[in-house]
Amino acid sequence: MNHWKREIIKTKRGNFEIFIAGQGNPICVTHHYSVFNESGDYFAQTFINNNKVILVNLRECGNSDRAEEPYQLSMIETVLDLEEIRQELGYSSWTYAGHSTGGMIGALYGIHYSSSLDSLIIVGSAARDYYSSTPECIYNERHPHFNRMQELMKELKRDGLSFSDRQKLIKERTQISLYKPERYEDYFNCSINKGTSAKRLNFFSREALIYDITRKLPEITSKTLILCGKHDVQCPVKYSIEMHQLIPDSQLHIFEQSNHYPFLEEKDEFEHIIHSFLK
Repeated sequence: MNHWKREIIKTKRGNFEIFIAGQGNPICVTHHYSVFNESGDYFAQTFINNNKVILVNLRECGNSDRAEEPYQLSMIETVLDLEEIRQELGYSSWTYAGHSTGGMIGALYGIHYSSSLDSLIIVGSAARDYYSSTPECIYNERHPHFNRMQELMKELKRDGLSFSDRQKLIKERTQISLYKPERYEDYFNCSINKGTSAKRLNFFSREALIYDITRKLPEITSKTLILCGKHDVQCPVKYSIEMHQLIPDSQLHIFEQSNHYPFLEEKDEFEHIIHSFLK
């Protein structure tokens, strides 16, 4: 297991906790409301054999600064924070890779700062509200597992939940987003544990309803790779196809036997595609 080194980066916009592992060209990885620690992250892990990965705790996550104003939790503010971190670390440019809501931040990053990006990798994501009108999405009321997913989310927010009960709930919630749920233990077999920032998640739940950056996607000029599992129940594959159609010269790869976690479900193929792209 690779060891992640913790640092606090002081910028004009505030102080941010980051974790660094690997060697090579820099890749920034984050997620809209995940709280990372020294145990790392499964998605970020994909890149450390060939690159130096900078895993970022955003505002209100871990030991990064709190938000003084609610707007500081928005996606565009997040992009501005990442830009400051890049400059503070002394990189003239870097690659950004994001999974799920991390990919939504990535698309916005590409629209506003393509010149800061060597390349952009967006996995299992979308450029607009992906649940209110899409019954294939687990967060849509018409999805067969919608009610159970809502129950699980509510249970996980409960105070005083024991560690073992929390793990059971997380397992069931994650299995809904796997093409082969019975392989959960095979995929999630490292001692990686991360938390969730309730403040960021709550803000995101509101912002997602008005989120639509599709008309600006043609402004992305960085080299872009879009990846998605064919059976993704969180950000259905049609949203990845849409991004590919709108981002000039982007590449798209759909994983036939994956749901929301192609980097675990079809690990070898995923890493092969990533490494070919980054070369």
